[in-house]
Order: sequence, then structure tokens, then C-alpha cells
Amino acid sequence: MKHSPICPWLILLMIQSLPVWSDEGMWLFNDPPRQLLRERHQFDPSAEWLEHLQLSSVRFNSGGSGSLVSEDGLILSNHHVGADALHKFGDATHDYLRDGFYARRPEEEKRCLDLELNVLMSIENVTDRVNAAVKPGLSAEEAFAARRAVMAAIEKESLERTGWRSDVVTLYHGGQYHLYRYKKYTDVRLVFAPEQQIAFFGGDPDNFEYPRFNLDICLFRAYENGKPAKIRHYLKWSAGGPRENELVFVSGNPGRTSRLLTVSELTDLRDRQFPYVLSRLHRLEVLLSAYSARSEENARRAKDLLFGVENGRKAREGMFACLQDPRFIEAKKTAEQQSRNALRAQPEFRDHASAWDQIDAAQQIIAREGLRHALLESGHGFNSTLFGIARTLLRGAEEKNKSNGERLREYRDSNRESLEFELFSEEPLYDDLETLKLADSLSWLSSQLGADHSLVRQVLNGISPRERAFELVRQTRVKDVAFRRQLWQGDAAAVSAARDPMIELARLADEQARSVRKTLETQEEIKRQAYGRIVQARFALEKGQFYPDATFTLRLAFGAVKGYTQEKQSIPFQTTFQGLFERSNEHQGKPPFDLPPRWLAKKSSIDLTTPFNFVSTADIIGGNSGSPVVNRQGEFVGIIFDGNIQSLVLDFAYTDQQARAVSVHSQAILHALRKVYEATPLADELESGRAAWTAQGR
Repeated sequence: MKHSPICPWLILLMIQSLPVWSDEGMWLFNDPPRQLLRERHQFDPSAEWLEHLQLSSVRFNSGGSGSLVSEDGLILSNHHVGADALHKFGDATHDYLRDGFYARRPEEEKRCLDLELNVLMSIENVTDRVNAAVKPGLSAEEAFAARRAVMAAIEKESLERTGWRSDVVTLYHGGQYHLYRYKKYTDVRLVFAPEQQIAFFGGDPDNFEYPRFNLDICLFRAYENGKPAKIRHYLKWSAGGPRENELVFVSGNPGRTSRLLTVSELTDLRDRQFPYVLSRLHRLEVLLSAYSARSEENARRAKDLLFGVENGRKAREGMFACLQDPRFIEAKKTAEQQSRNALRAQPEFRDHASAWDQIDAAQQIIAREGLRHALLESGHGFNSTLFGIARTLLRGAEEKNKSNGERLREYRDSNRESLEFELFSEEPLYDDLETLKLADSLSWLSSQLGADHSLVRQVLNGISPRERAFELVRQTRVKDVAFRRQLWQGDAAAVSAARDPMIELARLADEQARSVRKTLETQEEIKRQAYGRIVQARFALEKGQFYPDATFTLRLAFGAVKGYTQEKQSIPFQTTFQGLFERSNEHQGKPPFDLPPRWLAKKSSIDLTTPFNFVSTADIIGGNSGSPVVNRQGEFVGIIFDGNIQSLVLDFAYTDQQARAVSVHSQAILHALRKVYEATPLADELESGRAAWTAQGR
């Protein structure tokens, strides 16, 4: 093949119809890349190896991944994944997010308010049953309703039969449907968290950069019936960690990728969605930064939210740069045309080539309605946790009268327990921050739709966005969990009779929000059917496997532990504790390169040659944060916490030229626990797989 003078990851796009041969892929556990691993790495994972890794992996429903690391329910994830739980513990007297936490005895472990953890127990391909429900001749709207109904039925049957959380997951954008069954843990307790400053050392300047020096870890424990869960499958610890060029695996829950999208979908991302999202994130960042600067308490209240906004903004800027590269879109156009031509050349698939046209037509309607959907259904015009609660109560009262298969997906029977767990959370909510967010979003709503828009006029009710937000937050009762429970048990009449102003605000927008949601769901059904035809043809015509885009479900990735070259400089595969102190000294210990006092005091006890962070070519994306990194023996060698700046293109295409996944080294975790935090029992539990109090008969 003659190579064009463009970068390697673009060449990969232009030959996307060929089998994958690099360390690419977020693979399904029920369809692992066995041939690829055998031919490229001379490794063939057994069914037992895969099952053990699957059952040792954890999904954080708040967003992120983790792993079981002891028989006594100990779970390891990132500090920034656990930040939501840490933030909800905090008050004016102790900032758990900033200052960290360590439970030296089991009774000190602190129960999280609303954290649900999922362990994937089984996967079942239900594609035939889902597609069979969509009869020939149905309109797109009817087809969507039929598909929603059968998915809800499958999930309910599975839940009643197994007791496990059951989700039908759409793969390949509609090419397949798999039933994922999860064991849930809702009694989850915090065991250990370092200070945020060492978990996120270097702050925003070092975010998505490398070399890095972050102890981005957080330890929880799963409980059942009031006692630590007894775990059969957990990861054994590798004290030595990974070696350079060693093959490693990542088991986690990547959130969303866009590698299979059509050109029309990608250009819509480039021209409409990303500019809108970045504009909104910049606005929120300024708003929350100004609020945080007013007092230490404000900074504590907004810290987790502001971190998410800053991180999201920087990540999307890197993705947007990829979309704006004209070579990227041209390569996608070439690949798409090649795929169409390949189908037209096969008599049995000739008609499938029109699938791209169907996707393009549907995407035009989605783009036309996209702003209203973002503002009304996604809630960008009503940015308030209280508003979200109010809408859940409003819709819940209406949806419960419908059959399971007719309800909005979030209200289906199989999701009820998880929905109620979140709805009745005792999460602390702050009137001033809720007012600030809601006022700004009402202003955003007005600026986007126009001040004279009928809905905007009804929402503001003749006063300014700030006055309206203050009035709503001050008067609503949905901040009271007992009030929420009362209304949730009632019917639509009871919710209406409550005359709660926040619920009435949700009611004002609900008709239009439901309408635009229905429009987009109908168009997405058209796209699902079209993708189904494309995927059917690809599976029939291609010899090699190909993996679906990420869906925040468990995937297997792999790669080599190795550095890279940047601007003619060799970047080593790992950093050390020595480098941490040197990095701090380079900046005279000034924020965000300051070290917690504990670390400065313990420096003489630390072996500065101990590895700290390392990089690999594993294929990861947002949602993989907290994923375990294991070796061929299935031993824990590290934990994913970030990617470098070059990895941000991985949303759209894989490259191993410079893109790297960044992990905390297993040696760094043990060394920090023993030498800095004097948490020897916890380090011992990681190494032995058993809590000290278990061995003592407690």
C-alpha cells in the first residue's frame, strides 16, 4: 500500500475496513481479541483468566472504574473518581477531598451517601430478540416504542430471575444488543484517600501531560448485610509492578468513543456540538472560579464541580482540535466511500449502501433540534440539582401509571431501585451554590432561545434570572428527603397538589422537553436500523474482528509499557518519587506544585528511586479512570488515572505513536501507604489479599 504523507493514525482511518493489528481496541469480554493477542503477543487468555478479571473489575455508577483487591471487599479506584463521595462527606470542619482520610479500624470506615458499585456477572447476546420486536412496516416512532418495550421486558425478566441489575446495552450503535447483569453494592464505605494535592499534583498545568507524579488513588470497602463483603474474585498484587515493554491489560468502563460515526455525525460534532459545549464549559468555569475565590468554604463547596468542568473543558479542547484537522475528515470521507463501494460490489449487500444516507438524513433533524434538546431535556437551561430532583418527582408520578415497556427508560422497573437510591440521597445541597448555578443557566436559556421566547417568559415569570433562581431555591421543599419520599409514593395529583415551585418549573418545560426527546429518539431509531445493516455487512465480509464504540460498560484493552519521543526528546516509561520532589522544587513549591506537609516531613523515609507513574499504549478513554492494569498473570501492576495530551484523539481514532495511558505504579501505592501515611495494615491487606482484622478473627 502506498502511504500518504499524513500522520499514522489518519492512515489507520483510511484502512479501517482491514483487520486491526496494532494494540488497538476496547474489546468485549464475551468477544476478546484472541487471534490478535496470539499473533502479536503470543498470549492466549483462558476463559478462566478472562472471567477472573471480569469479576474482579468494578464500575462506579458515579462515573469511573475500579477493582476488587482483597477477599474482604477492598476496592481501589482513583481519588478523582471517589471525589464525588469525598465531597459529600465534607463540611466546614473537615474537607475530606482536600485533606484526605484513613480509617485505621473497621468501625471508622465511613459509609458513602449514594455510591452504587457494579460488578459485571454475565453477558448475554439478545440481538435477535430485540430486533424481532421491530416488525417490517413499522414507522420509526413505532419501531422505537417496540424496541424500548422489548428491552424493558428482557431487563425485568432478568432482574426477577437473578436479582442482579440488568441492562440491555446497545452496541455498534444498533448493530447488536447485549444483556449485562451486575451485582450491586450500595453499602460502600471509604477506607483511605490521600490529600487532593498529591492525588492531583501539578493541577491543571500538568493535567493530560506527562511525565506525571500523582498518587491518584482512593480505597473503599463493599459491605453486605452490615459486614465486609466476602469476595472470591479479586486481583492479586504485584509488588514489583510492570517492566518496560511488558504486555499489560486494562479492564475498565470507557465512557464513549466516536470511532464508528459517519462523516455527517462527525461534522455535526465539529460544527455544532463541540462549539456549544466548549462555550458552556468556559462560562461555567468562570462562574465557579469566581464563586470559589470569595471564601474557603465556597471553594470547598464548588471544588468537585469545578474540577469536573476544568477537566472536561481541557479534554474537549483536545478532541476538538482533532475534528478541526481537515486531514481527519478527508480520511474519514475516503474510508466511508470505500466502505460503500465494498457493499455495492456484493449483490447481497448492495442495498445496505444506502444506510449512510439514512444516517445523514436523521442527523440533519437531530442537529436542527439539538439546541432545544440540550437546553430542555438535558437540562442545560436549568442547571440545578434541585431541578433534577423536581423533574424526577414530576415525571415519576406520570410514568408509574404506564406499562413498564411504555415508560421513559430511566423509569423502567429494572432501574427503579437505582433511581430511588439516587433520589433519596442525603447529599448536602447549598442554597447559594444552587442559586448561582440556576441563575446562570436561566440566563443561558434566555440568551440561547431569546428573551421573548414564550417558554423563557413563562420560566422567568417577569423577573430577572437571578431573582427567579433565588425565589425558586428558597421556596422549594424538594431539598427535604422526607418530602421527596412522600411525593414519590403519591400520584400525579399529589405532586400537583404540593404546588412546589421547583416542580412547577419542571412542569413548565416538560411538555416541550418530552416532545424534543421523542423527536431525537425517533431519529436515533432510524440510525440504529441503518447501523444494524452496516454492521451486519461488515461482520459478513470482514475476516478480522472489530470492536464497538465505548458504552460505559466493561471492556478489555491491552498494550505495552513504553515511553515515547516528543519534540526529539525521549520520554521515559516511568517516573520516580525523586522526580516528584524535583518537580516541586522547580516551581519553588508554589501551587499547584506544592506538596502536602506530610510528604515534606516524611521525605527522609522515602526511597526516592521507587517508581511513581508509568505509561502504556493501552487503548483508554474517559470512564477508564480507576481501571486496574494487570500483567499476563492477572496481577495488579497499576491503576489508570489519565492519558497524555496526545491521547485525546482516541475518542475518534487510535494511535500508539505518542498517545499513552498514564497509571499509578503498584510499588508507589505500597510505598506511600507504608512510608508516608503509616498505613501498614492497609498495605498488608493489598499484598496479602486479606484484612488484618480478618486474620485476627474479627
